[in-house]
Amino acid sequence: MKTQDMLELSGYIRDIIKNNPHNFRTFSPDEAMSNRLYKMFDVTGRDWQEEVKNTDEYLSKNGRIMDSYLSEHMCEGWLEGYLLTGRHGFFTSYEAFIRIVDSMVAQHAKWLKVCNQISWRRSIASLNLILTSNVWQQDHNGFTHQDPGFLDHIANKKADVVRMYLPPDANCLLSTFDHCIKSRDYVNVIVASKHPSYQWLSMEKAIEHCTKGLGIWDFASNDQDSDPDIVMACCGDTPTLETIAAISILNEELSDLKIRCINIVDLMKLESPSKHPHGLSDEEYDLLFTKDKPIIFNYHGYPTLIHEFTYLRHNRNISVHGYLEEGTITTPFDMRVQNKVDRFHLVMDVIEHLPKQGSKEIYLMEKMKNKIIEHNAYIRENGEDMPEIKNWKWEK
Repeated sequence: MKTQDMLELSGYIRDIIKNNPHNFRTFSPDEAMSNRLYKMFDVTGRDWQEEVKNTDEYLSKNGRIMDSYLSEHMCEGWLEGYLLTGRHGFFTSYEAFIRIVDSMVAQHAKWLKVCNQISWRRSIASLNLILTSNVWQQDHNGFTHQDPGFLDHIANKKADVVRMYLPPDANCLLSTFDHCIKSRDYVNVIVASKHPSYQWLSMEKAIEHCTKGLGIWDFASNDQDSDPDIVMACCGDTPTLETIAAISILNEELSDLKIRCINIVDLMKLESPSKHPHGLSDEEYDLLFTKDKPIIFNYHGYPTLIHEFTYLRHNRNISVHGYLEEGTITTPFDMRVQNKVDRFHLVMDVIEHLPKQGSKEIYLMEKMKNKIIEHNAYIRENGEDMPEIKNWKWEK
């Protein structure tokens, strides 16, 4: 099943506004509609203090949506001030343009760190940031709208303040947002999809998964009765899709291969617990990721961040796929191919990391190379992804 994660979230936010009409606002630089927050407009409009004309759309003198101004600085500053009054809200932005307020968010994080050490400072609602229209959704924007580096920026801030979440589907997004909007004294960053995307977990399973922050996905794993030959990890909606698709190819072509699939929602789980309170202990990490099996890690942002998070772990046998500053306006799958986060490159990487390559592995490697050539020819001829990509469904 597919749905739009941000559209589903907008229904939850609509209900928050309905139940809290005087102490909750949303902030975004002219992007509430673009980011699929449609359902909020069922109960409120854009705040507008000038004359409202009959031809205006969704403007209101007492609207709770602050997005009539194309200024990231203004919206982020408004939210900070609003939180300091004891009220609640969140800021949503195109992922590439959240970088405009890097320094403002950094200063807020530093301020929170100091305030946590002052007894008379009152607790305030967290600064919640939703990054959408992300790097993997380049249907018409292109290279200028590609920059997942805000995560790298936030990762360097004080561990007792910052949190980063990459929910893989709508139910996980709802669970994550529910946690973040109720939290206090943090800077929470959520990366979410606004395009139709695959849904993997029921609401019950999503709550369990997000509460843990990461975990093995049983439905995509086949190592329940033995040690895995390979660990396939994924973080982010698009990397998760391509990892699951790669596993489906491996299940069909190399049926004896034992695969463990791990999905990560809470990015800070990868950190050492000496560096971040959410970090897994070495014992917990080794149980999940093993001490020596190859890890093929498919990540939403720049690969270097995963290497930084995991360099102190026992298992250094990790190959990270992520954004490589490639691609512009092109098909969704071609963005993945150009940055090597697609299923075909993942399968090839798995084969390269196996201790032995027999005829099956060699022929599968050739098949994957041919698929990439076929993909490149098809999109240039047809201007869209191949039917086997567009119509793919998970079947175990």
